[in-house]
Amino acid sequence: MKILYFSERMTDYVSFTHKTNCDEKYFVILQSKTMHTSETTYTGNLRTENLHVRSGHVVVTDAPVDNKGKGEAFSPTDLVATGLCNCILTIMGITAQEHGFSIEGAKGKTTKIMAQLPLRKIAEIKVEYDFTMCTLTKKQIALIKKVPSLCPVSLSLSKEVKQSISFRF
Repeated sequence: MKILYFSERMTDYVSFTHKTNCDEKYFVILQSKTMHTSETTYTGNLRTENLHVRSGHVVVTDAPVDNKGKGEAFSPTDLVATGLCNCILTIMGITAQEHGFSIEGAKGKTTKIMAQLPLRKIAEIKVEYDFTMCTLTKKQIALIKKVPSLCPVSLSLSKEVKQSISFRF
């Protein structure tokens, strides 16, 4: 039996279980005190309001113009694509903090490409990162370039969704 240690960041979680897979690797399943992350209300006219339970922030989604909506807010698939950009940039920020440098001011531009047939779905997400405002060494750039493969959103997307990540330094 392995003993699992948790950092102080895990204080928002009240219980855990563990299991092994065939390779004897341990996976930890954490259960949040709130039990859910968000609450969603359909407000009509192809729009939702999404409450982030912990912070109280609200995000509105709207169906895109090419799918019978008004396109006045992020669509759900826009949030998925933007979530990839946000996740990678956040992990880059964590990496920078852990190695004593800053990427403050770095930007990402996200382009979502939809497939229409046979079913409407995200076909590709392109993310272009701009670090030209950051002063980075070759070693720091190498660390930053490794991050996309570590992003939980990236790892959670279907292999059918092409992820095209580019950098400017």
